[in-house]
Amino acid sequence: MEEIRKNQLEEEGLGVAPGEKIIKLQPSSLQNPELQRLKQMLINWINITLKKEHIIVQSLEEDLFDGLVLHHLLERLSDVKLTVEEIAVTRAAQILKLKVVLEAVNQKLGIQDEASCKWSVKLIQAKDLLATLHLLVAMVKHFQPELELPSDLTVEVVMLEVTKMGIITEKGVECITESSASKADPENNLKEEDPIDELLKMEPQKVETVKKAILHFVNKNVEPLGLQVTEIDKQFADGVILLLLIGQVEGYFIPLYSFSLSPTSSFEMLQNVTLALDLLNSQTMQVPNVDPSDITSQDVAATLKILYALFKKHKKK
Repeated sequence: MEEIRKNQLEEEGLGVAPGEKIIKLQPSSLQNPELQRLKQMLINWINITLKKEHIIVQSLEEDLFDGLVLHHLLERLSDVKLTVEEIAVTRAAQILKLKVVLEAVNQKLGIQDEASCKWSVKLIQAKDLLATLHLLVAMVKHFQPELELPSDLTVEVVMLEVTKMGIITEKGVECITESSASKADPENNLKEEDPIDELLKMEPQKVETVKKAILHFVNKNVEPLGLQVTEIDKQFADGVILLLLIGQVEGYFIPLYSFSLSPTSSFEMLQNVTLALDLLNSQTMQVPNVDPSDITSQDVAATLKILYALFKKHKKK
């Protein structure tokens, strides 16, 4: 264990009270690619959920501390209606609002002992990333368990405790997400693997053959619109051609006002792809293990899964 002078931590704004123990993320953990991926997935999830409220989150640390986003998120995900200020300007008002919101969240999550929570009003209001992550992961797990977050994610942390001798720190490891359902439930391992995942394990020649077949199917349907696809991963990343393709093969017109025909931001692209996946799911064409952000990030496997679902359904036509 290592002792640190009390005034040093106070200067760093850690806000450790006498007799209190807190856990902070190690700065090195912020560079963890899986942690960065989790943060982005949570941001995307919030933005998609609150699309109708026109609320856009860009930073988990900076955009959730005043309670506004959490307030709307809870009301959107549940039947809870809270009587709180819409916008809390002062710190006192923010703390009061967060108290009401977090009490309602904990009640929905079935948490009876708030002392055991890894988040609190104080931590969220102080923009504590670790506490914010724990809270959001718990909300996803409860309200939208089908959303697949990165599994088995652990981060390095430092535990701080104030004593009469000063502040003592101890390094440790904190678990953010649990193991995936397939690992936790042996029966899931017996399920058939996704055809595209199996395909990508084959010889490159076989992969290219299937890609060409899918590409032919795509172009046959979008050529009447004056479009041509040559790069499967890149040209579907903004969701525009994907939406037009769905409209063509499913036989209905998607109003142009419902999506961005010329998206200029990653958020608009994400909205387009999310709409496309919603349309597919509404047609009982469930595409497993695909997150909208996978398509916008030009993940070829994810893009192929979407196109293969359409190809499989409509190839006989």
